[in-house]
Amino acid sequence: MLPQSPVLALFFMAVAGLAVAIQAPLNSALGRSIESSVAAAAVSFGVGFVALVLLVALSGDSAAFARAALAPRWLLLGGLLGAFFVWASLWSVPVLGVLTTTAALILGQMVGAMVLDYIGAFGIAARDLSWTRLTAALLVGTGVILSRF
Repeated sequence: MLPQSPVLALFFMAVAGLAVAIQAPLNSALGRSIESSVAAAAVSFGVGFVALVLLVALSGDSAAFARAALAPRWLLLGGLLGAFFVWASLWSVPVLGVLTTTAALILGQMVGAMVLDYIGAFGIAARDLSWTRLTAALLVGTGVILSRF
C-alpha cells in the first residue's frame, strides 16, 4: 500500500492529468480508425477493465469483487459517468482540439468539485465557497474562451 502523502497524491494527479490529455486524442484516433466513437469508448473501457482486473489480481485483493456485489447499486453510477467522460472527450477532440477539450473538462470538474465540497457530498468534509475558489474557476473559464481564439 502506498503512503498517504500529499506530494505523492499531487504527483499522481499531475500524471493523471497528462494521461487524460493523451487519452482523449488517442481514443479519438481509435474512433476514426474504427469509424465509431461509441465503439471506441467501449474498446477503451474494455482495455482499462482488463488492466484493472489484472491489477486487483496481482494485488491479492480479488475478494473485493465479491464485496462489490454488496455495495449500494447507486454507487455503480461512477462507471456510467466514466463511460460518458471517455465518449465525450474522444468525440470533442476533433471539434474543439485537445487544449480546449481539456480546459472545458477541467472547468466542469472544478465547478462540480466546488458544489460537492460545499454540500459535503458522499461523506467528504464540507468546505466553504471562497472568492479564491470562485476566482480559480473563473480563470479556468476564461482559459476555455481564450483557448478557442
